Amino acid sequence: MIKQWFKSGSPWVWLNAAAVSICLIFVLGLLGLVTVKGAGHFWPSDVAEMVYQEEGGQPETVIGEIVDTSITGAAMAKAAGYKMADNEDTLVQDLIKTGNRDVLGADFRWIQERNIQSRQFPADISVLERREWGNLYGNLAAVKESGNVVATGDQALPAARERIEAASAIFDEITRIEKKEIGAVNYGLERLRLKQKRLQMDGQWNQEAQQQIAAEKAEYEADYKRYQEQLGELYQQIRRDSLVVKTSGGSELEVPLAKVVRLYQPNAMSVGDKIIHYGSKLAEFLTESPREANTEGGIFPAIFGTIMMVIIMSIIVTPFGVIAAVYLREYARQGFMTRLIRIAVNNLAGVPSVVYGVFGLGFFVYIVGGNIDRLFYPEAAPAPVFGTPGLLWASITLALLTLPVVIVSTEEGLARIPKSIREGSLALGATKLETLWRTVLPMASPAMMTGLILAVARAAGEVAPLMLVGVVKLAPSLPLDGNFPFLHLDRKFMHLGFHIYDVGFQSPNVEAARPLVYATSLLLVIVIVGLNLAAVKIRNHLREKYRALEG
Repeated sequence: MIKQWFKSGSPWVWLNAAAVSICLIFVLGLLGLVTVKGAGHFWPSDVAEMVYQEEGGQPETVIGEIVDTSITGAAMAKAAGYKMADNEDTLVQDLIKTGNRDVLGADFRWIQERNIQSRQFPADISVLERREWGNLYGNLAAVKESGNVVATGDQALPAARERIEAASAIFDEITRIEKKEIGAVNYGLERLRLKQKRLQMDGQWNQEAQQQIAAEKAEYEADYKRYQEQLGELYQQIRRDSLVVKTSGGSELEVPLAKVVRLYQPNAMSVGDKIIHYGSKLAEFLTESPREANTEGGIFPAIFGTIMMVIIMSIIVTPFGVIAAVYLREYARQGFMTRLIRIAVNNLAGVPSVVYGVFGLGFFVYIVGGNIDRLFYPEAAPAPVFGTPGLLWASITLALLTLPVVIVSTEEGLARIPKSIREGSLALGATKLETLWRTVLPMASPAMMTGLILAVARAAGEVAPLMLVGVVKLAPSLPLDGNFPFLHLDRKFMHLGFHIYDVGFQSPNVEAARPLVYATSLLLVIVIVGLNLAAVKIRNHLREKYRALEG
């Protein structure tokens, strides 16, 4: 009976089903962990105020968020050097985010629960999110204007929030002028410098050209001077106000409003207030630029760079992959050479991605980009234009990396189309090219979309090759802006995958960056799923459209 069961193949079916189920559980568990950790990053946590006294030390007040709890067995704790009483079975330690890094030197601290004398959650503890030095925890004491106290006590919080909102609007205007207006002026001045150098190289630097360049330069300098005057007025306004906060050590710290992002009291917030705060933090995460070595703020440049790179890669890889597949299936003589090419294409799909990065750096960046600079941008020397890693070379490198996937998927789709359809089209008088263009390729389009889906899924998560051909820790400007030619393929860009690597492994403050790693990972998964769902919808539409012909 058992032998017959084994011969039937049922055990192997169940074994495969169990393996798939286990893998699915692991994947769902990982996604669940990333979702919980990532989505919970923006929820305002309550802030505890504790009286803490280490053995032989003086009592001290510790204010902060309880981030994590560690439970260690007595034997392991003793081995680690902790003193344990006979009645203690475990050592419980809490990781406290104390903030105030500019005062305490570090914004995280482990404390032992057995040494906590009291713990409470006062409603008046304030959290200041700052543009530098991370969070500041303490009690809001006063609001100052030009060095004079204008609000204290119960009036301090509403006055501070009103002035922070006004200061945020001023800061946004400063950022807009610096990045957009002054950035455009600097871009125009640089183009003028290169134009002047090109005219000098071509021997066309005459009196008329000098006057024209001087006139355009004068206009840019006048605009620059005007923007600098506006910035001076805005900086004077934003530096006028400040907040006085009493920290856990009893000292008072004065914080300029120019360095404050938001102020809130989490222990006094209702559920509705926390939901509004959550939405505000989430919107900042999706629409703002990073700050504090990428451990705070948003990741919009990384989102933009990832999507832009995937779109350009898709535009490049799809036609080349389809043309190669069409040639191999429809035109090439099926023999040893064709089989060898197919084997090479399949092997290329297994080459490590970092090898593609090295090839992209050596061939595309240094050889192709360097020759483009010598031919078309000699005035920019010695500074490279296309002879340096950038968005174009990153997109082409990933297109080369994902090309085998598109070729194989498209060729399989072409192979599934019945031969009778081709013969019928030819019998009706259509040429081979017309048959291919109007009948075969439309019917194979679902397979093309399958290849594109797989290519997008792989390219969006790649990091190793991008580190060599264009991605950076922080890009000062987006590849797409209002300056001609609007899409700057030569610029470096940020990427979600590299951002996760940088924040998780290169951050100077790992504990502070850890929640952001989960949040960015969750967003990367959502972006990849969104791109794939869009492609899947298009593929299903094409499949339904040509189902009747396939039948």
